[in-house]
Order: sequence, then C-alpha cells, then structure tokens
Amino acid sequence: MPPRRSVCWLPGWCLWSCVRQVRVVTMSDITAVDTSNDLEDAVGDGLDLNLIKRRSLVGATTFMARSVFLQGLGLLSNLVLVALLSVEAIGIYGFVLQIIGLLNFFSDVGLGSALIQKKANPTLQDYRNAFTIQQILAWVIVGVSAAIIASGLVAQKTGPAGNWILLALAMSFPVLAFRTMSAIMIERRLDFSKLVIPQIIEQIVFHGLLIGMVWQGFGVISYAYAIIVRSIVGATAMFMLQPWPIGLAFNRTVLRAILGFGVKFQLNDLLARIKDQLFFLSLGIILPLREFGFVHWGKLWSQYPYNLTVQNVMMISFPVFSRLQHDPAALKKAVEKMLFFIALLAFPLLIGMSVFIIPLTELVVSYRKWQPAVWTLILFSLSIGWGAVSSPLTNTLNAIGQINTTLKLMVMWTALTWVVTPLMVWWLGFNGVAIAELAISFTSVLSFYFVSKYVPINAWDSLWRQLLAAGVMAAVGVAGLSLWRLSLGWMVVGMGVTGASYAVVIALLARDRVVGELRLFLSSRRLG
Repeated sequence: MPPRRSVCWLPGWCLWSCVRQVRVVTMSDITAVDTSNDLEDAVGDGLDLNLIKRRSLVGATTFMARSVFLQGLGLLSNLVLVALLSVEAIGIYGFVLQIIGLLNFFSDVGLGSALIQKKANPTLQDYRNAFTIQQILAWVIVGVSAAIIASGLVAQKTGPAGNWILLALAMSFPVLAFRTMSAIMIERRLDFSKLVIPQIIEQIVFHGLLIGMVWQGFGVISYAYAIIVRSIVGATAMFMLQPWPIGLAFNRTVLRAILGFGVKFQLNDLLARIKDQLFFLSLGIILPLREFGFVHWGKLWSQYPYNLTVQNVMMISFPVFSRLQHDPAALKKAVEKMLFFIALLAFPLLIGMSVFIIPLTELVVSYRKWQPAVWTLILFSLSIGWGAVSSPLTNTLNAIGQINTTLKLMVMWTALTWVVTPLMVWWLGFNGVAIAELAISFTSVLSFYFVSKYVPINAWDSLWRQLLAAGVMAAVGVAGLSLWRLSLGWMVVGMGVTGASYAVVIALLARDRVVGELRLFLSSRRLG
C-alpha cells in the first residue's frame, strides 16, 4: 500500500470524535466492537487504511460543518454577552469556572477512557460500576462546592452570584453522569455522528436561555439557570439516543480493573490543571475582579481558532498515529500533513483576530470597555500560534509511547508558568499574564526536537509557507488600520482584503499541494 494514499486524509478531514468532553477511541477498541465484517477486517490485525479512510471521510464534511456551527454559536453568544455584561460579571463567571475546572479532574479518574479502550465489550456490570463511582464522585464535588460556598471565600470575591453559579455547575455533575455511559456505548459502536446531537441541542438551549435572560436584565446570575437547564437537556437527549438499564453496582474486582487502567492516564491531566485552572484561580484571588475579567476575556477569545482547528484534529490523531507506529514513512507523512493543514487554517484566524479586535473595540460602543485588554488578547493569540503546532506534536509523542517525554515537558511548562507569570504580573500588571504566556510558548520548540528524535519529520517544510502568508496578512492588516477604523463597513472590507492577501500567498506557494489534497479528499468521499 503506498504510504501517500494511506494517510492523506489525516490533517483535519477525518475528525471522528464529535464531542470534546468525550475521550477518543483507540484503534484497538474497534476490533472488539460488533460492526460489519468488512470494517472489522479493516481495523483488525490486517489493518486496511484505505478502507478506514473511505469510511471515515464519508462523515468528515458533516462533522466539520457541525464543529463550525458549534464554535460559531459560542462566538456569537460571547459577542452578545461581552456587550451586555460588565467586565466584572465576565470575571465572576471566569473565576467560578476555574474552581469547577479543578474539581472536574476528580469527576472521572479515567473511567471513561478505561471503558472506551477496553478490548472486550464492557458488561452491564462494568457500566453500572463505573456509573456508581461517577455518582459518588459527583456528589463529593457537590459537597466540596457547598463547603466552599459556606466558607464565604467565593462570595468575598464575586458576591452572591458567584455562589449560585458554583452551585449550578456542581449540581450539573450528578446529572451529566447519566449521559456518560450512554455516550461511551455510542462511541464504542463508532456511531460518532450521534454523539454531537445532544451537544448541539444543549448548546442551543444554553446560549439561547443565557442571552435571553441577560437581555431581560438578570445579569450574571443567568449563567446559573442556563447551566442547570443545559445539563438536564443534554443528559436527556443522550439517554434518549442510547437508553440503558441504569443501576448501581459495586464490585471491587471490576472497579480495580477499570481504575487500574484509567488512573494511569490522569497524571498529564493533573499537571495541565495545575498549570491552567489552579494558576488562573490563584490569579483570580490576587487580581482585582475587573482585571481578572480582562484576562479571562482575552484567554477565552484567543482560544476559538485553536478549538476550531487543533482540538478537532487531536481528537483523532492519537489513535491513528498509534496504529501507524509500525510504518515510520506513513507516520512521518501523517504528522507533516497534520502540521501543514493545522497551520493553514489556524494562522490566518489568529492573525485576523489580533488585527481586527482593535477597530472592533473602537467602533462598537458596547465593546469599548474591553480596550484595556486588547493587548492581552493579541499576546494570547500569538502564543496560541505556537500551541497550534506544538500540542499536536506532544500528542504524537503520547501516541508513539513517549509519555515520559511529554510528562517532562508538562512539568517544565507548569514550573515556568508558576515562576514567570507572577513576576510579569508584579512588574507589568494584568497584561503580564499574556506576556508571560507568549514568552513561555517559545519553549514549544522542544516538542519539535523530541518528535524528530523518533519520527524524522521536516517541520519547516510543513510550516514556512503559512508563516510567510501570515506575515504578509499581518502587514496588510496593520498597514490598513487607519482605514479599518473608519467604520464597520471598512472593517469588513479590511477583513476581506487581509484574508485575500493570505489566500494569494498560499495560492502562489502551496496551490498544488492544497488542490491535490482536496481532490483526494473528494474522491475518497465518493468511494466511501
């Protein structure tokens, strides 16, 4: 089988996992799933990558459209919310999210990963044991949250509204546990198209109710009501798609087997939460609420391009790259294609956001309150540019079994975050958070070094065209700022001009490569 055709579909066209909160399925799972014979043959010991490619590409376009819809819905919702709510209100929600993000680590302890990656089909006893543990952990989180509320620590920072949002987020955990087992059953059948349906429903309900209540003047407390309704609607929709005989069970042998597998995958997650949620929670305690609101806003908006591109590709790169370990040439080509297409899509989004946030916050009166945080957003976006190419590479290291290497990198990044950022904040104020993140992001070059030790990739050849095109786009955007600031109409024209400048450079430097991949994608869809 020629390596070129076996991996051409990887860099974003085949996005199997449709829900961010649900963990990916490894290719080894598929051998245990009761599917059609030809699919079993394709993913068994005699892996037929062409067949997998065709089957996967059939649903790729639909998934990408759904992903764009969900990200677009979230962006539009936030455009409205940041206009209607105060900076302090956004800070309150961001502060509470850091608390619940930390507690979320203890809500799963790898149970989902263990059941998804189990080679034999899980029994009803397996599901009920996992469900029991999740319910216990969920109610522990509710208890801890209640204790935090009773201590008055949250109210001191956020007022009563923060208490209600924290309670709503905590109460959503027991409800969401009902959807987890249904989601795992669907994912084990590889019926990924169903997984996104509850997410679409719950996000429409969440954002619709949230905007409606904020519009009516309920303020930041609207988040609490929207969170509760979202969790109930999402769990109900998932259970209707995949009913199962809910019950409680507690078998030490079964639990030991599940937890023994799942806990091993939690250390990276723990370090990530120490680096992100715990650190940002500390910032929320130290910084005034208004300044923390600026930081949260900049961080949140800068992540939209990342979530739309990198997050989607990483959903499937781990299981697929794991199966390509036996074929170094195919793995090399797959990683290079992944880098090429991630950069192709992410770089212009990040540059566009960095340039046009300036006229947006000047021309729209309700956005002018965010002008002090413009540089925070720009710096966060530039650091995301590094993350867009380094995160998939660390994921590649995990896929080929180099978990110790990624752990060392994570320890380094966590230590740098806790050392460098406080110094920058002390020296430069809240903008120091984004400056520190940009400075630390340059250490991501180490991920290129470590991957190249095991997979001889040519990263520069995969990235230089997009870097040059992004540079031209940034230059055109900055040069025309005096025009883009005149009116919203001129700003839209500027978006078109800068986007066209990026497209022209890409067409000159990489037209054949992009067109070739698109043709192969379309032909594979017809074959599927």
